[in-house]
Parts: sequence; C-alpha cells; structure tokens
Amino acid sequence: MGAERHFRKWCNAFILLEQRLNTMSVTKQTALFSLHQELGGKMVPFAGYDMPVQYPLGIMKEHLHTRAAAGLFDVSHMGQVELSGDKVEQKLEALLPADVQALKPGRIKYSFFTTEDGGVIDDLMITKDGEGKLFLVINAGCKEGDLAHMRKHLQDVEIVEHNDQGLIALQGPQASAVLSRFAPAAETQGFMSCIFADIDGVNCRVSRSGYSGEDGYEISIPNSDIDRISRLLLAETEVEAIGLGARDSLRLESGLCLYGHELDTETTPVEADIIWAIPKSRRATGGFPGAERILSEITDGPKRICVGIKPEGRAPMREGTALFSGDEQVGTITSGGFGPSAGHPVAMAIIRTDLKEIGTALEAEVRGKRLPCKVADLPFVKQNYYRKPK
Repeated sequence: MGAERHFRKWCNAFILLEQRLNTMSVTKQTALFSLHQELGGKMVPFAGYDMPVQYPLGIMKEHLHTRAAAGLFDVSHMGQVELSGDKVEQKLEALLPADVQALKPGRIKYSFFTTEDGGVIDDLMITKDGEGKLFLVINAGCKEGDLAHMRKHLQDVEIVEHNDQGLIALQGPQASAVLSRFAPAAETQGFMSCIFADIDGVNCRVSRSGYSGEDGYEISIPNSDIDRISRLLLAETEVEAIGLGARDSLRLESGLCLYGHELDTETTPVEADIIWAIPKSRRATGGFPGAERILSEITDGPKRICVGIKPEGRAPMREGTALFSGDEQVGTITSGGFGPSAGHPVAMAIIRTDLKEIGTALEAEVRGKRLPCKVADLPFVKQNYYRKPK
C-alpha cells in the first residue's frame, strides 16, 4: 500500500507539472479524442493537444500491463515530416550527427538536432524511405521550432508535415503477437526498421520501435482510419489503452531521455550520455552544429553527466530536486517518480562527472531535508527490444 500511495502522489505531481509546463491554450485534438472520452480517459493539456494522462485502470496498472502484455498509446501529437529532394541525406547530415547517407532503405536511426554550442534542439527518429526521401518523427513540443529550423537550413528540400496522419504505439511483450494477426510481416520485422503493411484494408507505416523499453511498434495511420484500427487492436484480449502518465514512468524506468528534462539546448549529447547515437564516421569528420564542443567532450570527457539515481527511502525525488555531496550542490534531478516494475523510486539526474560511479552516495534536498540516495545503473529494468534469432 505504501508503494501505491507514493505512486499516486507522483502521478498527481506529474499531471500538475505537465499542466504547468504546457501553458499554451489547447486548440488541437487528435483523431482519437472521441475514443479517449469513450474509454474514460482523463484529459490534460500537453504540447498544445488535449491528451489522456490515464484511463480508469490507473497509471500503475497501465504501466504494469504494458510490461506484461500490450499497451496502446495515442502519440498522434508527435510530428510526422517527410523530406525529399536532391542530396537530401547529405543536407540533413549538416544539421545533426547521424550518418544519414549510410542509412539503408527501411531502416531507422535515432539522432538529434544540435545548436552551434552543442546543445540539443530536439531528438528525433529518421527513416530512409528510398533514394531522395526521408521520414522524420519529431517531438510534439518542438514541432514548430524543428520545422522552422529545417526550412531555414535545408535549401531546395521539400518539407511536408503529414497532419493527415495519426500515430499510435503498440508496446509490450505481446505486441508482436497482436499485430501479426493483422499484419503477418510485423512478427519477424527487425528492430529499428520500417515496413508498409495492410491492416484491415489500410496501408500503414509500421516501425518496430517505441519509448517503453519493451518490444513494440509505432504505426502511422491516416486520420480517417485511425479510430477504427485502434478499436480493432483494443479488442484483442492482450491490449489496454495507456495514457501519458504510464508512458513517462515506463520510459523513466527504462533510462530513456525526455526532451525538456534530460535533453535541452543547454545540455550536450555527451552530457546526456547518448553518444552511442553518434557514429564513428561523424566523430571522425564532424561537420554538424556544435561539433567542436561535442567531439571535445567525447575525447576529454564532460564536466557533468546524466546518471540514474536511486533514493534510499520510499518517497520519489522529483524533477528539480537539488543533489548534494557534503555541503556542495553537485547536480539536479531531471526526472523522478516511482518505478512500478522496479518496485522502488527511480530518477535520472545531471551530476558532476567525477561522482558518476555506481553506488556513489549523495543527498537530495526534499522540502528542506537531506535524504540519502545513490548513483544507480541505467536502465532500472531490463530493456526488452526485439532481436532477431540467430
């Protein structure tokens, strides 16, 4: 009961925080808005959209259900953008540290737009659809800025935002079994790959990727058909509707960065500990904004770094909580809450690099009191992405 009480408190804090962070007036609804209402979704403003933070099942049970079976998320607020034109791969490479030209058709790459000072403008997924054509998925709160950034710098590239397409995520260990009943090719589809598949007569873009730490898919569907396809999937016994609250706790347990928390224009990819996304070829050649600082930090090490934090008590340590070593503040919690699968509070933080070793004892200042915590390994729970049998 104590764990559930702390988790409910974290859920309430999450809802209030997201409402406070999203002060823009809500003017948009996804094509699944009526379905969310019908399912009893608790709607909150998020990145300019009215989105479900939870359903009657509750955030903790939604979280655990996704880890055990399959959860369906509405992520239609994300931006879906198509780039096309001569040398589009080469031109996009000038804005980010991915080897886009080496990307094979049907493969997906995680990357990020960077500032001239090495900070992160946004993180995104890039799919190569074919020669001269790329497909990007960008963060909801960064859409307008990302589009302006690309229009400014990608000369003679056609940039089309697909507002006529919705996006759902089917995540969890039973996601493949469910989707393959309607799209058989999805069963053996590789991780970080994209195919086009017929689902009940609708041509859908199916990416084997996601944001839960589990196996799963992100499915782009025309708005005219997304309600029907979502209901089709929800009718399967393994599938439950899942809101933004569980989406956040799932990604936090899985040690996945969130823009506006671990990532922002003041934090480099090295500080965020996501340099695995910068291939050796781009480390050798540079040629992207902020390369001088980023490559220098890769070689010499950054002054601060993103780590996992495990509070020693049962109370979660929330975003913005100051971390101390002795009398000196050495970092700040960037994301924090209770991990239902981990069974204890979990957090991520940016701290001084010399304190990054697993098990390093720190203190967090919570409501004027210093509470003990330790640097922890990430992820807090095992990631279960699909790997093809050898």
